[in-house]
Amino acid sequence: LGFQHLDLEVTIPRVVIFRDAIIDLFDMEMGARFTSKAKLGFLALLNYVGGAYIYIRREYAVRIKIINSSWRTANNKAADFMDAGEEGATEGEGAEGAGGEGGEAAAKAEEKANADAAVAKEEARASGEASNKNSNNMKVPTTFNEMFMFNGAVMGFGSSLWMNLILEQFDNMVMNV
Repeated sequence: LGFQHLDLEVTIPRVVIFRDAIIDLFDMEMGARFTSKAKLGFLALLNYVGGAYIYIRREYAVRIKIINSSWRTANNKAADFMDAGEEGATEGEGAEGAGGEGGEAAAKAEEKANADAAVAKEEARASGEASNKNSNNMKVPTTFNEMFMFNGAVMGFGSSLWMNLILEQFDNMVMNV
């Protein structure tokens, strides 16, 4: 129940307002049948439930956000969010002024990284560590779905229908926690 209320900002004052509203409703509807013991019991119960909501939100909301962002990254869904972030960053850089030192430094760093990667590739070829014949034949899984199916095939479950059913529903399970 607490996880279903993660999207709500449950705070102590809101718990008190909700608790008092429920107690007043019971008092109005039940009249004299709503004894002081019943009132104290419901107060304790609603305080406990409200505290549990606050605890779950405080302790688990960050973890769930980490799981969701990791899931987007594992499925290359983060590219959509990264593109949106880069557009916002580009607009912010335009306000600072085009051709600034930051842009030149970033371009130089990227050129250096590309040059270093080319040198490392050449060294690997020269030492015989890498070969185009072998690297073209291997397809490395890049998404969670590909890795899931690869691991299933390695374990002998590659042709099992239930593996596909799990894979189809896994996104819903992770994104709707």
